[in-house]
Amino acid sequence: MPTIERALIETLPKAELHMHLEGSLEADLLFGLAGRNGVSLRWSSEAALREAYRFSSLQDFLDVYYAGLAVLLTEQDFFDMTWAYLERVHADRVLHAEVFVSPQAHTRRGVAFEAMFEGIAAALAQAHDRFGMTGGVLLGLQRQWSEEDAFAMIEQARPVADRVLGLGLGGPELPHPPAKFVRAFERARDLGWKTCAHAGEEGPASYVADVVDLLRVDRVDHGVRCEDDPALVERLADLQVPLTVCPLSNVELKVFPSMREHNLARLLRAGVKVTINSDDPSYFGGYMNANFEASATALDLSRSDVVQLARNGFEAAFLPEAERVRHLAQLDAWVAASAAP
Repeated sequence: MPTIERALIETLPKAELHMHLEGSLEADLLFGLAGRNGVSLRWSSEAALREAYRFSSLQDFLDVYYAGLAVLLTEQDFFDMTWAYLERVHADRVLHAEVFVSPQAHTRRGVAFEAMFEGIAAALAQAHDRFGMTGGVLLGLQRQWSEEDAFAMIEQARPVADRVLGLGLGGPELPHPPAKFVRAFERARDLGWKTCAHAGEEGPASYVADVVDLLRVDRVDHGVRCEDDPALVERLADLQVPLTVCPLSNVELKVFPSMREHNLARLLRAGVKVTINSDDPSYFGGYMNANFEASATALDLSRSDVVQLARNGFEAAFLPEAERVRHLAQLDAWVAASAAP
């Protein structure tokens, strides 16, 4: 990548909309929390854990991901995990971060919902105070569990409902169609939450259409298999439904054989509101700048393409309009300054 493009990416203001906090646990922090909490791990060392980061499918990744959750037990653990991520992406010039957490994966292990939520919220508040960073929590339903379990999680969140940005849907797509959670998403809207859902990563293009039509989401997480249905791509572009694409994750999980074959640039040029995100950065080889750099290099993205991807992130964010305007003004100021001789 030309030097100017790397410098552009390193200093460009960004919003991250699709990142799972549990997937940001770096090996050293994971082992540190295990030691603090007396948790035995299946891996003998940090190096052995990193060796396990070779995935042939989404399920391969989830097996490692869920095993690592055992170290998260206290409010301090969730604070430390979240703060490590926020401090790291502040260095990548992320101005706004919306972070997923999977409450069911923790409460089923006996962790109190309040401990999980308050630890994360405290770290977000500290990032706002220290860095001026905006953001919030997205509660991610796990689609492998029942509708009843989904409603139970939403009920647990009611005491903090006004501090939740939105409801998401993650976990293994197959064989769990979006229709399973129509009523849960209706409940989330009743609480005033925004909504999003993973679709079209391992699932078909029809799942992308279903989360738009049945779950009525505000944006689609991943969504890249929409390209299998040209009419759907045209519709997503017409409706300006954002896609929170995670390029390095898609390659690591074999959604695409390589970055050069990724469809991000094609979707962007078809008018789809594509954004770039890191998904699970400790497992998939990079945070925001690494995802932007890999995409720009492999897909021959122009300077205007890269800026448009950043702009899409702020436009797709679950932000009060005044904060969106403020962030976009920072982006515009940066674009003007970077174009000067």
